[in-house]
Amino acid sequence: MIEFLEAIRDFTETGGQVLLVIGLLIFVMWLLILERAMYLMVWHKKAKKEAIAMWTARADRSSWFAEQVRQKTISQLTMRLNGSIPIIQSLVALCPLLGLMGTVTGMIEVFDVMAIAGSGNARSMASGVSKATIPTMAGMVGALSGVFAATWLTRMVKSERTHLEDALIIQR
Repeated sequence: MIEFLEAIRDFTETGGQVLLVIGLLIFVMWLLILERAMYLMVWHKKAKKEAIAMWTARADRSSWFAEQVRQKTISQLTMRLNGSIPIIQSLVALCPLLGLMGTVTGMIEVFDVMAIAGSGNARSMASGVSKATIPTMAGMVGALSGVFAATWLTRMVKSERTHLEDALIIQR
């Protein structure tokens, strides 16, 4: 366990301070993704059953008012389903931008070494180049994993909305 923590510390030192921010951002993003997945798998099913039971218990399922009740129920459940998906999508978009910021700060370090050393010594510039590439990679990995998860969540929400619309039938 100690070796694992030392490896993480060495990695973050190699990537600079921006890497810590990217790591925190990815951690929060995945917490939100897991919360949405849990909601879809567990709590939404209960809310959906309650909504369907409420709809089937109604005597009036054909009037204009019944259509409004149906739309309200579908909208409320869809809003609960969407929950933190817009936040997840924003965090996904933020990951590569923070990676780019890491690239810029790493390149600034390279230019500082060049200014101090007075030459383009490759060995003296290596740590700056490393600090420039590692946050970029981390930001892209975080964004890619988040894009796949956000796309899956969005598809699940659309699918659940369609199932709910099909279950709450207006009788004509």
